[in-house]
Amino acid sequence: MKFINKINNPNDLKKFSYDDLNNICRELRNFTIESVSKTGGHLGASLGVVELTVALHYIFNTPDDKIIWDVGHQAYPHKILTERKSKIHTLRKKNGLSGFTKRSESIYDPFGAAHSSTSLSANLGMTVARDILKKKFDVVSVIGDGAISAGMAFEGLNNIGHLNKNSLIILNDNEMSIAKPVGAMSNYLVKLLSSKTYTNVKDVIKKFTSNLPPEVESFAKKTEEYLKGYITGNTLFEELGLNYIGPIDGHNVNLLADLFKKFKDKELTGPIFLHLVTEKGRGYAPAEQSSDKFHGVSSFDISSGVQKKSTDMTYTKVVGKTLLQIGKLDKKVVAITAAMPGGTGIADFQSKFPDRCFDVGIAEQHAVTFAAGLSTEGIKPFAAIYSTFLQRAYDQVVHDVAIQSLPVRFLIDRSGYVGADGSTHAGSFDLTYLTCLPNFIVMAPSNGNDLKDMIYTSLFINKNPSAIRYPRDTVIDYDEKSKFKKIPIGKSKTIQKGNKIALLNLGNRLSSVKEVSELLEKNHKIKSTIIDMRFAKPIDTSILKILLKNHDCFVTIEENSIGGFSAQVNHFFIELKKTPLIVNCFMPDQFIEQSDIPDQYKMANLDSNSIYKKIVKKLF
Repeated sequence: MKFINKINNPNDLKKFSYDDLNNICRELRNFTIESVSKTGGHLGASLGVVELTVALHYIFNTPDDKIIWDVGHQAYPHKILTERKSKIHTLRKKNGLSGFTKRSESIYDPFGAAHSSTSLSANLGMTVARDILKKKFDVVSVIGDGAISAGMAFEGLNNIGHLNKNSLIILNDNEMSIAKPVGAMSNYLVKLLSSKTYTNVKDVIKKFTSNLPPEVESFAKKTEEYLKGYITGNTLFEELGLNYIGPIDGHNVNLLADLFKKFKDKELTGPIFLHLVTEKGRGYAPAEQSSDKFHGVSSFDISSGVQKKSTDMTYTKVVGKTLLQIGKLDKKVVAITAAMPGGTGIADFQSKFPDRCFDVGIAEQHAVTFAAGLSTEGIKPFAAIYSTFLQRAYDQVVHDVAIQSLPVRFLIDRSGYVGADGSTHAGSFDLTYLTCLPNFIVMAPSNGNDLKDMIYTSLFINKNPSAIRYPRDTVIDYDEKSKFKKIPIGKSKTIQKGNKIALLNLGNRLSSVKEVSELLEKNHKIKSTIIDMRFAKPIDTSILKILLKNHDCFVTIEENSIGGFSAQVNHFFIELKKTPLIVNCFMPDQFIEQSDIPDQYKMANLDSNSIYKKIVKKLF
């Protein structure tokens, strides 16, 4: 590591010559591979932007100039070059570096990210603020081809073109988001090239070339992409008011540096849209040959690329297997995902029933209303979306689904804490934002069989929207071959009968609740009742009325913020005008950062010992 060992910040990088940049890129790529092989993380995207990262920090004066990385999957080389190289071994670990950009982590991260398609709006906000305050700095956004397909990105592009301010937008086009990009945008260029525009425009391809390095034109002509890029720009991005340049070889670090210098020196002005062609996983053979280009990986062996992944049955896998089963039972069942067929477990359904599975791209808002439209005609849509991403479509959940009481079935993955991805990906709020909505039925299983039966039960919920939320975790008590059981709506399940203290569990904390019960019996000779409530809405009010006869204390336990399941229970007792002692255990009013999942529950006081101590403090 002749070069990387001498680079701790962008000023160190600038000390080297143009001739050294290729060697720096080679070392940075190897350093990134070595680091992520130990920590796990988003490797493929980071390898694809090594040259881009080096060129950006070589030319721009960060942190005064602002570089905004959309999503943040590709920001590891950026972190290494910006005073975090010595901490890269802590990536995605407790008290370590975030897996995404984060303002509180570094002055080189001007905008935090983890959800896609936010960088362009943030870019415009910063450029407008710069001009209002009469400051002098440049703003650069790097957005992927998957992220730019989202509606928010185009809202930003439209406004950027309208305001016509100096900024640089870089499209990192590797034709590979988490899943294969889908929709009209991914086919846009191909369709344009079959039009008359393509055959008639050859004589007018001169715009911008007088201000660009000669290598741009030679690369473009050699790959037969220059003409294609010019047409794309003039039929879309130019019409939006952007100055389109590209496509450019995104792995030619010297060419990129030349282009950035022209922008820095104001030879190129206005909103510039630079289209780079890159390769996800570049420079690491196992990543290049992988179907997902090593998008998200666990720790792995560098020589072979073999990852150390668990083979345990998870809630997500149960969803996939169950959807496949009910898809065979009912031809009206369809599955919808927002660019996450693998992550949500519906890839097998997609393979078996391609005509009944819809990957809508990074478009959660569209996914929800699309599902609503399907349901109006008697189709039974299952929208499989991470809890944290469903937040992006909340208005559609309210307006297009709940108000019309349409039977969309939401499969809400990654509810609760998610470990190394931290607060940006935690499913902390779905019980709160769904149980407050009229017409909704909200379920949460504590085991694999209940999840399987809840999905089956939702087949028969044809007058209300329903949601099943489940964690990123392994399952217990799952039998794939067992017969489906229809669960009565709002019906709980008694796990253990006792007296005085009723432990009301919702979701995946049941094993911890049992440990709490054991501690109460061991230390205080109290055998508590354990109820697996299963429904956050409607709650099982009949069991609560029964328990009131011989229980003085009710404890609610949920993997959610304040206002969810506990609020439903509390409200019931208030309306009943009964005042038992109530202990609510839920996520604290703070964002819990990355760590392993058990540790996150300890930090949130949702582990068995913490719940036990909270009960004891209230009772004794």
